Amino acid sequence: MGPEAEVGADPTPLEVTLGRVGDRWSLLVVDALLDEPRRFNELQAAISGIATNVLAQRLRHLAAEGVVLARPYSARPLRYTYELTRAGHELAGALRLLAQWSSAYETGGAPTHAACGTPLDARWYCPTCEHEVDDADAATLLYV
Repeated sequence: MGPEAEVGADPTPLEVTLGRVGDRWSLLVVDALLDEPRRFNELQAAISGIATNVLAQRLRHLAAEGVVLARPYSARPLRYTYELTRAGHELAGALRLLAQWSSAYETGGAPTHAACGTPLDARWYCPTCEHEVDDADAATLLYV
C-alpha cells in the first residue's frame, strides 16, 4: 500500500471506500442484491452463516451510506424490501475484480467467457477516451 498516512491527513479514497463497504458481510449483502431486490429473510437465506443481528446492522449501515435502499412493503409490522442504489450497482465491478483476484488462487472464482470458457480479465476503461488504461496509470487512482 502507499506511504504511511500522516496524522490528521485526509483519508485516501480507498480508506473511505473500506469505511463504507469494506467488511465481508457488507460485500456479501451487495452481491446478494445484484440480481434483484430482496426481503430480509431472503437475504438471510442467500448469505450463508450471517447472523440476524449482523445482517440488520449491515443493511442499516449500507442504507446510511447510500448503497442500499430500504423500501417498506408492510406497515404493521414494519418490513422492508432491500435493493441496491446506483452506487450499490457500481460495486459490481469491484466484486468482479475481487473474484478475479481470488481465482488466481482457487478455481471457479472468476467469470468466464460463455463462448470459449476462458476466465475473463477485468480492465480499467476510460469512457471519455474510449481506451483501456494500464494498471500503472489506474493504480494511482486508489491512493490519491
